[in-house]
Amino acid sequence: MTETYTLADGLVVPKIGFGTYKLTGATGVNAITSAIDAGYRLLDTAVNYENEGMVGEAIRRTAVPRAQLTITSKLPGRHHHYQEAIATIEESLYRAGLDYYDLYLIHWPNPITGQYVEAWQALIDAQRFGLVRSIGVSNFLPEHLEKLQKETGILPVINQIELHPYFNQAAQRQFDTNHQILTEAWSPLGRGTRNNVLQDPVIQQLAEKYHHTAGQIILRWQTQMNVLPIPKSTHLKRQIENLTIFDFELSDTDRAKIDALTKVDGRYSQQDPAKYEEF
Repeated sequence: MTETYTLADGLVVPKIGFGTYKLTGATGVNAITSAIDAGYRLLDTAVNYENEGMVGEAIRRTAVPRAQLTITSKLPGRHHHYQEAIATIEESLYRAGLDYYDLYLIHWPNPITGQYVEAWQALIDAQRFGLVRSIGVSNFLPEHLEKLQKETGILPVINQIELHPYFNQAAQRQFDTNHQILTEAWSPLGRGTRNNVLQDPVIQQLAEKYHHTAGQIILRWQTQMNVLPIPKSTHLKRQIENLTIFDFELSDTDRAKIDALTKVDGRYSQQDPAKYEEF
């Protein structure tokens, strides 16, 4: 898998990554090692996933050189104070056994508490200190991004958000694009029975038409609109399937069919960044 995006600061990242949410312990290490061996080169973790050590162990077990991997972690809401943020980033590195993170994100803006600008300044300095190569955010709305730019003059290079056929985030994607921010999609294939987009009749019809799986259809839809999805799977067959999406293209008409599936209330849960507070 060789297709890549180049971020605004010059960092080159794969067009698809591997999510690690809820992967822990030996099972998680095996899943991530399998994913790396299958060809994934971008791994996404977070302090609140409580699995940074597992990700680090998988990196040590694989034969792929560290320099060929893009590793992301995220700062939790409870550590937005400047000094706490710096210490948390350092602790993240200690847990993973890494010298640096390629990407470090603020996990949620926590706008009610309102300390995300302070946290962003910590990430800016962490980049200057050499702890991280590139800095970004997750779940930030245009109003939060505008405040970062106004207060610090520096915008993130990536914004990781909830994005799937039932919530395609067209307005947010356009804002990100206009500001040279790459949009990254978490849980791009849905979350089980709560949002079983893989079984949607439109997706199923397109899977049959293109002779690919429902997951491949969704991931290709995302990459064709310049989004970086980070699907997760513990099964090697599915891991390989999720990577094998660059051998076909969806027509504009079929992409529009998927776009039409979006819903105003399409979020998986009530985690609205305008008011949600992460611990």
